[in-house]
Formats: sequence, C-alpha cells, structure tokens
Amino acid sequence: MNRVSVKPFKAIITIGLQVGYTDKLISKAEIVGAIQSYQNSLIKDKSIYLSVALSECDIVLSGQLEPHLQLSIINYPKFPNHISILKKEVENLTTFLMDKYNQNRVVIEYLNDETVMLEKSKEIDLRINSL
Repeated sequence: MNRVSVKPFKAIITIGLQVGYTDKLISKAEIVGAIQSYQNSLIKDKSIYLSVALSECDIVLSGQLEPHLQLSIINYPKFPNHISILKKEVENLTTFLMDKYNQNRVVIEYLNDETVMLEKSKEIDLRINSL
C-alpha cells in the first residue's frame, strides 16, 4: 500500500442555482458540465487538477430561500499543488462560474484560513429583508 501525504487544504465555494436575482434555475448537470470543461482547460493549459466534490444545499437568509451547490476542493494527493496556486485557481474557477451564471456574490471558505466574498455589485436580493 502506497501512502501519500500533502499539506492540508480545503476550499468550499457556495454558489446559487438561480440566474441573478430571478426565479430561473440552473441545473446541477449544467454546472457539472461547466466545471468539467473548465477542469479540462486547466489541465491542458497549466497541468493543474482541481478535484471537486458537489453537495446540494439551501441558503436561508431572512425572506430568501435559494438552492445552492457547495463545491469542495482539496489538495488532492495524486496531483498536489502549493496552497497559493490552489487558492488562485479556486478563485479563478469561482469567477468563471459567476460570469457564466450571472451570480453577483459568491463566498469561498478556506477552512482554517479565511472566508472570501467575491462581489460584482452591492445589489442585494429583494427577498432579503433589511431592517
């Protein structure tokens, strides 16, 4: 048995499944296809492998209830990378998905490190009640 150990890294991207602030839904299959296409380009262009685990969830905030996907990325021991490279590529993937699916704001959690919000504008979903 071969045992491989790398520096720990985990990023969780939480992305909405509604186009912008509309009721139009993005399918999980569509997101998976976009991720796979992005991964293939990343492998071809930079020899970087981002293994993504997907989980479905809902975000609840005041009057908002929106289906989301959580994309979990680790420093996969088969194809390890330096943490700074992984962070850069996680944010590049997030920006790609935001642009493709008209997402205004997406949060990335780097476990044991930082939480980052990428935001295009200050606009807020009207379903969120502000006091």
